[in-house]
Amino acid sequence: MPHFLVAESETADEREARRRHAGKSSGETYAATLAQLRPDAEITIVAPADDDADQFGADDLRAFDAVFVTGSPLHVYDDTPEVRRQLRFMRSVFASGTPSFGSCAGLQLAVAAAGGIVRKMPERIEAGVARRITPTEAGRNHPLLAGRPDSWDAPAIHGDEVESLPENATLLASNAVTTIQAAEIRHDGGVFWGVQYHPELAPGEIAVALRRQASDLIEAGLADTTEDVEMRAAQLDALHDDPDRRSIHWSLGIDAQFAQESNRRIELSNFLNHLVEPNAGPRSDQDPAPADLCPA
Repeated sequence: MPHFLVAESETADEREARRRHAGKSSGETYAATLAQLRPDAEITIVAPADDDADQFGADDLRAFDAVFVTGSPLHVYDDTPEVRRQLRFMRSVFASGTPSFGSCAGLQLAVAAAGGIVRKMPERIEAGVARRITPTEAGRNHPLLAGRPDSWDAPAIHGDEVESLPENATLLASNAVTTIQAAEIRHDGGVFWGVQYHPELAPGEIAVALRRQASDLIEAGLADTTEDVEMRAAQLDALHDDPDRRSIHWSLGIDAQFAQESNRRIELSNFLNHLVEPNAGPRSDQDPAPADLCPA
């Protein structure tokens, strides 16, 4: 039985706010998605940003087969106690050698913990659909993106982005809005695969996020009115309820890479298939990173 650790990147207040609007915290969404992908998995959720959170050292983290780091409104460039606790946790994940995966703020946290730079996006935010994500030359042959076509769309909502990757990192995919859409990071004996988009989210959850951030979308120039935001959110709700509805595909300008749940989750499935399961089981501090599965 695999044992996964899901690390919430949200603060306690943010978790409660998301539960009120979406029904689950980001960590609970991740856990539900992983439970569907691996029904036999034991899943533990922790919140490293909390001031009363249990402290996980590298030895503790070696008991898990994989660590997943969620998205959140966290800004990893802010020098706050919550951010410092999250960074300390992520450095322990790397030191443990336990394979790790993160989306959105999860990618940004891993980048910052390994010495890269995260910034507020200089021009606009990316919201709803991240369009025309394209693999780099390294990404075309990387197992994280196995099964992806030459270009695809994915659920996304973020106002921060990775400005520069740390040493020993590989850029795997980009689009016109955000240069670093997918990456592999090797640091302190650990391997992290991450994406700026959200393979764990369903369209209905993206719709909730758009409604919550309507004023930000209008300020960024992505919408003129709250009615515009509501129209896009309603389309995503309709897609959630009927993934095969061709009129919604046309309205949103998407194809099966976004509409079908299994396609949205390709990166998560690839991480489990290629980086976690072949190396499952307790690790010691002598175990090397699984270099043969994730070429730099």
